Amino acid sequence: MSKPFLSLSLDMDNQWSYMKIHGEEGWETYPSYLDIFVPHVLKVLDELNLKITFFIVGQDAAFEKNHKYLRDIADAGHDIGNHSFVHETWLHLYSREEMEKEIDTAHDIIEKVTGKAPNGFRGPGFSWSATLLEVLADKGYVYDASTLPTVIGPLARLYYFSTSNLSKEEKEDRKEIFGKFSDGFKKLKPYFWKTNKNKKLLELPVTTMPIFRIPFHLSYLIYISNISIHLMMLYLNIAIFLCKITKTQPSFLLHPLDLIGGDQITSLAFFPGMNVSSDRKVYLFKKVMKKLGKHFTLTDMNGHVESIIQKGNLKVMDVSKG
Repeated sequence: MSKPFLSLSLDMDNQWSYMKIHGEEGWETYPSYLDIFVPHVLKVLDELNLKITFFIVGQDAAFEKNHKYLRDIADAGHDIGNHSFVHETWLHLYSREEMEKEIDTAHDIIEKVTGKAPNGFRGPGFSWSATLLEVLADKGYVYDASTLPTVIGPLARLYYFSTSNLSKEEKEDRKEIFGKFSDGFKKLKPYFWKTNKNKKLLELPVTTMPIFRIPFHLSYLIYISNISIHLMMLYLNIAIFLCKITKTQPSFLLHPLDLIGGDQITSLAFFPGMNVSSDRKVYLFKKVMKKLGKHFTLTDMNGHVESIIQKGNLKVMDVSKG
């Protein structure tokens, strides 16, 4: 009997987007670490024979200095998704016209640079809205992956604000980043959104621990490993067990700083978790992948989405009631 699917995706937040989110000066010059990170992550994924989905920020694709590295991702056989153009966590506040421009601009430049047209989207900071879903469906996207059903969103936001240099106005813009407590009760398994034009868009949430609704993607596992690697593995084993008994096929999230440390990206050495070396992070990543691979078939988002749609029998949600 074949193992259930688990999709792997990486949100390609660049140095400038981390600085922008945290209110650091100088982000407007768009400093980049793609020349360091992309060769590093492609080597690690190749060693594990893994193909994943990279959600790319359109602004990065607009700079010629990044073209080689973004093409390298596609040329290595990885799937490409859309992660917005300017990476603003208040995307949910955009008007219809602003949203169309944001999605179209990112889509076109990502396709031009990588040679692959995205058919999936994830909002920065898990930001989404009915307007976003309508625009994605109208453009022919197959899926959205912006929801994070967790009850600890407000705590994550509080920690984020406490470690940032954001002004009062900037915090107001970001007041819904990581979602509300009530988001923890959203559906954990995939479902279809139905738009006002009766179009369908698959929603594939970032998986959190069934029942408890707490995250277990790599950022959290690395944080727990700082306390104890045995505790990290216990936490992961519980998440796997709960996914299996609830028949939840996980969507597992990665970020660049999960796989590389301040020893290689010195400009972000002050960020949380960057005191962990690159070698240590790669070791933890490989350990986690080995464990997940025992229980699931590891694939990219497209492979997962195709499997879900083929099986059918999904619930349908009206976007206006989301």
